[in-house]
Amino acid sequence: QVQLVESGGGLAQAGGSLTLSCAASGRTLGSYAMAWFHQAPGKEREFVAFINWSGGNTYYADSVKGRFTISRDNAKNTLYLQMNSLKPEDTAVYYCAARSGGVVSWKNDDYDYWGQGTQVTVSS
Repeated sequence: QVQLVESGGGLAQAGGSLTLSCAASGRTLGSYAMAWFHQAPGKEREFVAFINWSGGNTYYADSVKGRFTISRDNAKNTLYLQMNSLKPEDTAVYYCAARSGGVVSWKNDDYDYWGQGTQVTVSS
């Protein structure tokens, strides 16, 4: 069993930056591939970024490519999402997720564990 807790959300201006963290407990994070998803009001939860267990492979949604960076520190059992050049359309609740399989996936159902989410609001 893995428990995930996100932090770092808040209010930012368009063009600004935020860094989200996802702290894991229960099992070592190094056993899992990880991802960030977000859910805007009235919309379904959508894939944002993926990182494999070692951090050697990353994938991004087209909407955040070049602006967001996913990374992990397995020694600290923590996942990160560096968000730069924020846009109002990035406003959403951001969730971290973990899956046992190593292959990249953008599907919610492929992830075994989820955090409770952290709100990111970007003002124009």
